[in-house]
Amino acid sequence: MPRRRIPHWPFWAGGVFLALLASVVILLAIAAHRAEPFVRKQVIQALSDRFHARVELDSFHLSLGNTLRGEWGVWGEGKGLRIWPPTDSEGAQASLSNSPVQPLIKLDEFHFHAPLHYTSGQPIHITQIRLKGLDIRFPPRSHMQKTSESENNAKPSSSPLNVSVVVDAVDCADARLAMETDKPNKLPLEFAISHLRLRGVRSNAPMEFDAQLENPKPPGLIHSTGSFGPWVVADPGSSPVRGDYTFDHADLSVFRGIAGILDSTGHYQGTLRDLTVDGQTDTPDFQLSRAGHAMPLHTNFHARVDGTNGDTWLEPVDATLGGSHFTAQGPIVRVLKTGDDGRLHSIGHDIALDVNVDRGRIEDFLRLATDSSTPILDGDVEVKAQLHIPPGMAPVHERIALKGNFILDQAEFSSLQVQKRIRELSLRGQGKLDQLKSEDEEKIKSHVAGDFSLDGGVLTIPSVVYMVPGADIHLHGTYRTHGNTLDFTGTAMMQATVSQMVGGWKGKLLKPADRFFKKNGAGTEIPIYVAGTREKPQFGFDAAHLGSTHPQRPDTPRPEIAPR
Repeated sequence: MPRRRIPHWPFWAGGVFLALLASVVILLAIAAHRAEPFVRKQVIQALSDRFHARVELDSFHLSLGNTLRGEWGVWGEGKGLRIWPPTDSEGAQASLSNSPVQPLIKLDEFHFHAPLHYTSGQPIHITQIRLKGLDIRFPPRSHMQKTSESENNAKPSSSPLNVSVVVDAVDCADARLAMETDKPNKLPLEFAISHLRLRGVRSNAPMEFDAQLENPKPPGLIHSTGSFGPWVVADPGSSPVRGDYTFDHADLSVFRGIAGILDSTGHYQGTLRDLTVDGQTDTPDFQLSRAGHAMPLHTNFHARVDGTNGDTWLEPVDATLGGSHFTAQGPIVRVLKTGDDGRLHSIGHDIALDVNVDRGRIEDFLRLATDSSTPILDGDVEVKAQLHIPPGMAPVHERIALKGNFILDQAEFSSLQVQKRIRELSLRGQGKLDQLKSEDEEKIKSHVAGDFSLDGGVLTIPSVVYMVPGADIHLHGTYRTHGNTLDFTGTAMMQATVSQMVGGWKGKLLKPADRFFKKNGAGTEIPIYVAGTREKPQFGFDAAHLGSTHPQRPDTPRPEIAPR
């Protein structure tokens, strides 16, 4: 049987088709290559019209290819993109913080894909843009306002292309953001963003973002999602922004004098230059590093933040330390100083807060502030004070300044020796000598109220009243945190007379002296002092100043009252 002859025309047709397809691809590639100067010009023109500024692009290339979806399109890439600050009405570029003019936006390289097909009247959809090395600087408001007039009078773009572009997603690695400020002697606030993803990017419309960045101080990871825009050309810092954030594992030990790991969550909205932030923080191991005792600290806060320099106004902070509740409000402002090199350097923050402890326990604050394993006393405390912590290299406990008043109620000392002395003082002040040797030793609660100021590690108390049943003690003096030394003088006013306080045959002998000690309605008024250290306080009768209102000098010898 003769073999059937296979026709050759299908092979010829297939070969011709492949040749034509290859030719088309080559022609499109050539067209893409030849279109590079035109497209590059249009990109620069569009960016220049958008930002009203000079735009530079070092290199730009186009090629044909397909996406993972199998769609043919044009791949584009560029390197060395720079968008300079807008020009003012006289054509001069704004100078940022009196420093050499720097680009408003710098981009090391970018890659994108656009479809070949295009429907007239419809926006061009770019599936994805990949950016690397993005650096954005937001100029001060005053410099941007100089350009508003030129922007309003700007002529429409002469570009023959009037095509809107929608970018489905923008992925950026290694981004940097700097916020300039109008305030003198203020450095810009800078952020390093490890990853940034934008969705729904289009002109004159907000875009969604998902960002992750490492906070420099305190070090910790911030993750934020929200929306940004539309971009305000005349003043980028007034561009609206809103979102939510988490701040994980922030190490507070970078700040001198404190330690602990902080986690925070919250919501923010407003503009980059004027943000309102509501959030909460949890620091389960907050401590003053000098003392070393960790305490759980939780806060809820409402704050205003100037994104140009990081200055913050707390309005207020609602905090719980252990079992104590307090509020604080006021500014936290970054301070700069000119260094030996003539440049400005940040030396820390100036903190000025109004503090109100409305439901406090004194033992919570003593555990935080002292290195003793057992607080010297416990009880209810209320405090109203002004707190000031200036910037500096010294530890916080040496820089902190406090001034205010306090009320300590139902206070009980942890030292059995001190508590025994207080019980004896109370019973003698009431003339109840028969109960001194009672086995049923009732714990005497103390009430203390007064004014105070703390500065440079020295606690000064110009006036304090210490009250127990039968006795009111008025003191003034100082307590030095370095060495824990006490130096107080004052008067003790007892309900009982001297003879009633002493009792027995000695008391009978002292009856003639009762009239010399009676004063201001008290049965007995005598000058006293408190000296020694916090661990070993000394209580004494200041005989040298009997009948005198002048305080005892620190260098005057003071005999200690012997326990009875």
